[in-house]
Formats: sequence, structure tokens, C-alpha cells
Amino acid sequence: MVIISGNKPKPMSQILRDSVLINHPEAVRFLIAALIGGSLLGLAGLTLTGTMIALFIATPILVLFSPIIVPSIVALSLVTTGFMFSGGCLAATLAAVAWTYHYFTGKHLTVAEQLHCLKVKIGGRARDVKERVVDNGSQKSQLVQEK
Repeated sequence: MVIISGNKPKPMSQILRDSVLINHPEAVRFLIAALIGGSLLGLAGLTLTGTMIALFIATPILVLFSPIIVPSIVALSLVTTGFMFSGGCLAATLAAVAWTYHYFTGKHLTVAEQLHCLKVKIGGRARDVKERVVDNGSQKSQLVQEK
């Protein structure tokens, strides 16, 4: 379909392109946000419905098997806690043995040497940050001068 306005005919696609909605990016953003929000709200509703159905079906089974499930969960929790505790003790033991080995072989650093290493690392980081700030400042000043 072609609409004649003035001297030149305009195709319908041109008229739609010039319409109010396409020329307002806020309206387009709102429509996209509304679509995404509506989709997520629908998914949330489906998830809630599925959860309620699963709970409705599982409740009688949980009530029947609770004398078995509750003690097994407690036992499983205790076993898991024991394994986690033993793993933590193992890690602490390995750290203590490693420190002792380094201490007696003389490979550990004294406090003064550790502080010196830390001072060197912090100084290097400070120089890096200073260089970055100077570089960014010069780049921004060049951009301002170009405009």
C-alpha cells in the first residue's frame, strides 16, 4: 500500500518506520523490559506450581518414611561433619609440618625479610597504579583536545 503525501508517495514500511513508537527509545526499552519481566513472571509461576504439585505428592511419602529419613539425615550430617573436620585437621597438620620443615632447614624468611618482600611488592603495585593513572589521564586529555 502506498500513501501519497505531498509530491512523493511513501510506502507503508516508511510510514511505520516514522511512527511514534520506533522514534522513542524509551518506549522500546519499556516494551522489551515488559516482555522479559512477563516471561520471567510466567516462569516463576510455573516453578511455583511445579513445586506445590511435587510437595503435594511427596508429603504422604515423607510422612510414611520419616522414621527412616530423619535418623538417616542426622547420621549423614554427622558423617559429613566428621569428614570435613578430619580434612581441616589434615590441612592444618600439613601446614604445620611444612612450616617446621622450612624452619629447621633455614628456608623460612625472618620477619624483617618478610616485611622487606612485602614492601617491595606494595611499591611495585603502587608504581603500576601510578603509571595507569598517568596513562589514563593523558589519554583523556588527548580525547578532550580532539573534541
